[in-house]
Amino acid sequence: MQKLIGAGLRAIGAVSPRLGGRLAFGLWRRPLARGQVRDSERPVHDAARVEDVDGVVTYAWGDGARPVLLVHGWRSRASRYAAFITRLLELGYSPVAYDAPGHGDSPGPIVSILGHQRIIRALEERHGPFEGVIAHSLGVPFALYSVKEGVAAKRLVMVSGVADFGYLADSFCRTLGLGPKVNKRLRREIEQGYFDGDHTIWNRFSVATGKAPLLVIHNDEDDVVDPEQARVLLLNYGTQAHFHPTSGLGHSRILQDPAVIAEAVAFLQDSDVPEGLDLSA
Repeated sequence: MQKLIGAGLRAIGAVSPRLGGRLAFGLWRRPLARGQVRDSERPVHDAARVEDVDGVVTYAWGDGARPVLLVHGWRSRASRYAAFITRLLELGYSPVAYDAPGHGDSPGPIVSILGHQRIIRALEERHGPFEGVIAHSLGVPFALYSVKEGVAAKRLVMVSGVADFGYLADSFCRTLGLGPKVNKRLRREIEQGYFDGDHTIWNRFSVATGKAPLLVIHNDEDDVVDPEQARVLLLNYGTQAHFHPTSGLGHSRILQDPAVIAEAVAFLQDSDVPEGLDLSA
């Protein structure tokens, strides 16, 4: 199916890059499939306190002390953090999460990074300030932008994350074999469709220098978000960013890996960087 879609868009884009970009934008902004709660996640999912915050389904566990925000990625949902949530509860934290619009149990349509900022701000007002924020994949730029704009969090853990906002368009076009003309038109469609034509979004929403201690975790076999994005994140964030590389886990299994969870939670707990972390950028 992907090959057929790519071939069709390439053919259209060769005749009309504008139309190709418009059609690519329509596909780019649709998850196409919603993540379902897995059997292994069901006990944790069902134990949450579920609320509706401006039409978004939110979840909270624990007694409210030491809240930690969890932000999921594209085509995912909050329940993917079940193993993290279990460990955080054992240590006295209170995990907080949400299903993004158009994902999980939240109705659509999907929203931009600014929509996620509003959701995260609302969760901070209800549950925060946060002891920490853990984000995965596309949730990484959403979380980091929210913190940059004032959401309070002591420590940050970013897993398999996108650092360069333009990577979202570039990787989409690369996957479908779309050329630079369609890529350019797709970027214009994104600017117009979500940001009132703002051409500065590609820098504005990319990772910038941050003050809160940050742990970057990425896998060398990630076939969804290029591991090079970890290097970009580390360089752009600055001296407060630390790196924990992993191997053989891919893009999704990394969230269930006990060693990854242990490193991430240790980073949230400790005022010092955990032993064994690679601090090189």
